[in-house]
Amino acid sequence: MRIIPAIDIIDGKCVRLSRGDYNTKKIYNENPLEVAKEFEAHGIQYLHLVDLDGAKSKHIVNHKVLEQIASKTQLKIDFGGGLKSDKDLQIAFESGATQVTGGSIAVKNPDIFESWLHKFGSEKIILGADANNEKVATNGWLEESDLELIPFIQQYEQKGVQYVICTDISKDGMLDGPSADLYRRILEETENIKLIASGGIATFDDLPLLAEIGCEGTIIGKAIYESRISLKQLEEFILQN
Repeated sequence: MRIIPAIDIIDGKCVRLSRGDYNTKKIYNENPLEVAKEFEAHGIQYLHLVDLDGAKSKHIVNHKVLEQIASKTQLKIDFGGGLKSDKDLQIAFESGATQVTGGSIAVKNPDIFESWLHKFGSEKIILGADANNEKVATNGWLEESDLELIPFIQQYEQKGVQYVICTDISKDGMLDGPSADLYRRILEETENIKLIASGGIATFDDLPLLAEIGCEGTIIGKAIYESRISLKQLEEFILQN
């Protein structure tokens, strides 16, 4: 299972929110590159970089942060937040993203999202399936749709999606454990999805549980920044797996 630390960006700074609420913003570091380099120094190879300004603005905003991290580390970066057009994707890939995540666009403009799958390939396009009460949420989690989470993922699996990041919004930033039962059901009800768990990771013990369920990766945010999980622990987990 891949370990994927998260860096969320507002105004070029490394922040965390709780349950996607922008009013809960807490700044952890003014320099995201510094944070990324520390991850890399502990054997981490992947990074989940979220443009929260972009999510709110509905177009890419913090691509300079992406470019800086991509050019000064070897991290493989998946980038999301506000990607709504071919131009946004072009900027993201040209700035150094290995993969991009589309969430709201997959709900509101599926034709564009499907065109990205065909144009760039399913290795590069991640479906962001974020949910509240198992209903898909959009626009930086500011809106909830009527779409049921698991059928939504199944529908896109049939269209060629391989990678899915699933965040249970009720868990995000709350440090009370991941939605293991939900992830187990998603994997039972899909055939070839590479599921990346996100939200609620609280202690190191959550990681073997998610690996056992069959998650392909897990995104860890606040647990690192609040020193609930040390980078040394993550380094050892990576070496052992």
